[in-house]
Amino acid sequence: MMSLLSGLHGHTLRRVRRLWLQYGVLWLGAVLVGLVAVMYAWLIDFGFSLFRAAQRDHVWLPLILTPAMSALCVWLTRRFFNGAEGSGIPQVIAALGEQGETRTKLAPKLLSLKIVAGKIGVSFLGILGGFTIGREGPTVQVGAAMMLYMRRFYPRPSVIMEKRLILAGAAAGLSAAFNTPLAGIVFAIEELSRSFEQRASGIVITTIIFAGVVALGLNGNYIYFGAITAGADSAGQAIVATVVCGLLMGAAGGVFCWLLLNTQKWIPAPIRILRAERPVVFGALCGLVVAVVGVVAGGVTYGSGYAEAKGLLMGHEQLSAFYPLAKMVSMVASYLPGIPGGIFAPSLSIGAGFGNLLHMVFGSTSLSMLIALAMVGYLAAVTQSPITAFVIVMEMINGHAFVIPLMATALLASRVSRFFAPPLYETLSERYAQPHH
Repeated sequence: MMSLLSGLHGHTLRRVRRLWLQYGVLWLGAVLVGLVAVMYAWLIDFGFSLFRAAQRDHVWLPLILTPAMSALCVWLTRRFFNGAEGSGIPQVIAALGEQGETRTKLAPKLLSLKIVAGKIGVSFLGILGGFTIGREGPTVQVGAAMMLYMRRFYPRPSVIMEKRLILAGAAAGLSAAFNTPLAGIVFAIEELSRSFEQRASGIVITTIIFAGVVALGLNGNYIYFGAITAGADSAGQAIVATVVCGLLMGAAGGVFCWLLLNTQKWIPAPIRILRAERPVVFGALCGLVVAVVGVVAGGVTYGSGYAEAKGLLMGHEQLSAFYPLAKMVSMVASYLPGIPGGIFAPSLSIGAGFGNLLHMVFGSTSLSMLIALAMVGYLAAVTQSPITAFVIVMEMINGHAFVIPLMATALLASRVSRFFAPPLYETLSERYAQPHH
């Protein structure tokens, strides 16, 4: 009898352990990614509200605060958190694409819990300084790093298992950040899987669902930018708007990518030397540019641009024709020093600004449609992942009425962008595969 009971007990334990390894680890990781994504969003919003309050009371304060914060962020990143700089998506692509001997070196370095702490902490300081950075790209790296850490619960984690965990965590991070689960799946397939043989798997979808449920539970069922209504535009107007937005946003986003990838061609030699030899001073200089642009623009270029984009979409924000160009300058100056921070939300904001600008020319076309098309066009041009851009914007504005124009604009803008520069994230990811990294 005793032997029978102990046998049943052993069988039950083995079954529980197998279920834990098969589902439990994954679900636990997904829940943690969702929690961290939401808390990170709250932290960034809190940081920017502090900056905004100080900036409204003291308009000139950013001229001192922003360069000082930039210098601090660059010093911290280079001294303690090498690998946390920028968006974080290139690091995830590099970790997924590594082969052979580099495999064991890159992923633990670029996707560690130390990097998670640095990414969250330093980007908080960056937004506290008013930088034009988003939290969505960093959440991708944070999600990937947290899921990779879960491999410790597996007795013999394989290379394929590690890559699946990275892929699932990154996709879950994006979906929880934007509250767009479908976009997380598409992003994993289109952007991250280019160099990864496991194109789509149940692991990715399961992780996204759990992270999404947590984000939903804490934030409620909100639409990132709110629902917009379709205007009474004719088919002809929609076609013209699609072509114009696709071509112009493709060119604008392509130029932005070219600027980030070809700094040696347009930054003057003395400043290039300063960037290489004294990065903290270069960071302070970039911070000064962000501050000056912000002061001249009346404060609208600070931060991710979420409020401005939402205000334009809802029709209760008035911005000048120069807003998208000023925001682009601020975004380039925020990215060049290597401060942790993403380009998704600022790209959407710049796109919204261009949509507003186009409405000044095409007055008879509905403003909300032009803004939605320009947003998807600019994001598609910057990321060169048109399906991800289309799904993100469609889910974020509840824009099912615009499905065909949104898709066409994204595809056209992405194609036009390729004339200016190769895919941004992939090209940046190649730098992590170099021996000196």
